[in-house]
Amino acid sequence: MMLEPSIDALQEKIKSKYSLVTLSAKRARQLRELKNVRIEKPKSQKFVGIALEEIAANELILEENQ
Repeated sequence: MMLEPSIDALQEKIKSKYSLVTLSAKRARQLRELKNVRIEKPKSQKFVGIALEEIAANELILEENQ
């Protein structure tokens, strides 16, 4: 089973796997509470998957030095 978006595509956006996991987990919590999806028709039904799709679509970016 292939996961979408792929880890390779995501790491082109965010270099650090740790930062990618942290950002997607924070966004997933936010999605659970606020339900404000930034992309149309996400493929995933789960909040973490939607967060990863947002990263892949450049709707969610990591700002350095936070």
